[in-house]
Amino acid sequence: MTRVAAIDCGTNSIRLLVADADPATGALVDLDRRMTIVRLGQGVDRTGRLAPEALERTFAACREYAEAIKAHGAERVRFVATSASRDAENRDVFVQGILDILGVEPEVITGAQEAEFSFTGATKELAGRDDLAKPYLVVDIGGGSTELVVGTDEVLAARSVDVGCVRMTERHLVHDGVVADPPTREQFAAVRADIEAALDLAERTVPLKDARTLVGLAGSVTTLAAIELGLDTYDGRAIHHTRLPYERVAAITERLMTATHAERAAIPAMHAGRVDVIASGALVLLAIMDRTGAEEVVVSEHDILDGIAYKAAEEVEEQRRSAPGPA
Repeated sequence: MTRVAAIDCGTNSIRLLVADADPATGALVDLDRRMTIVRLGQGVDRTGRLAPEALERTFAACREYAEAIKAHGAERVRFVATSASRDAENRDVFVQGILDILGVEPEVITGAQEAEFSFTGATKELAGRDDLAKPYLVVDIGGGSTELVVGTDEVLAARSVDVGCVRMTERHLVHDGVVADPPTREQFAAVRADIEAALDLAERTVPLKDARTLVGLAGSVTTLAAIELGLDTYDGRAIHHTRLPYERVAAITERLMTATHAERAAIPAMHAGRVDVIASGALVLLAIMDRTGAEEVVVSEHDILDGIAYKAAEEVEEQRRSAPGPA
């Protein structure tokens, strides 16, 4: 087992995993797993730049993560940045800030790389299960983008599309800087139209309908599972590998679309940072299930973060193997 630290910095949240990992067997033991809503992608779709206050929220979280990484003594730290920092004109400010705090340069990865990490993290532990048929369709619904990956033991096809819960909310549900409370049917129709156009694009290269098991990742999907389970507080262990039928996804999505801000905020397991964007995220999942005919979604707590950790452990092992032996 190799002790590594993985950081996934997305459009809405930044997450840390410190773990002992063995990529050969798929074993991964969490030592510290945490998430902070920083909304790094605040306004990026409109301005093309990372806002100063969004950068400071992200840097503050990274200072806390640096302390945790040091305390656990990770051998390798890998920092992956996704949609928001990929799109921003001033991403050099972001890169330098992370380098100063953590001593590693963030990798601003492509959508294809993001998809591969997500697939690895979500499916490595599913090997050998005969109740989940292959190929898998892994869907990672982020803040700025959604990754759609079809594969068996490895990725067969993948596409990243720019429909995430934050991007859709800011683009269609905000008026004069405020999220509609509640949004109108017409506003959600515009969200759905964007999602459908993105799925049309994805289907040009990814055989979405060939998949036999749908695996859903990230906060929008796990929050739906928490709502379905009636959790008083968010519990990742209870959520992991929950199987949500299509009918329940549709019912919860409808509830979230018609609820006020206060009603969504009152849901016990709802993170405060997801209150205004959860309905858009749920609508992405529902549209994918409609498009593919999936009868259920298998909810996974293991995602791109775990894929980053496995890759970091592989790199440490490769370095050990290539190191010269004693003279």
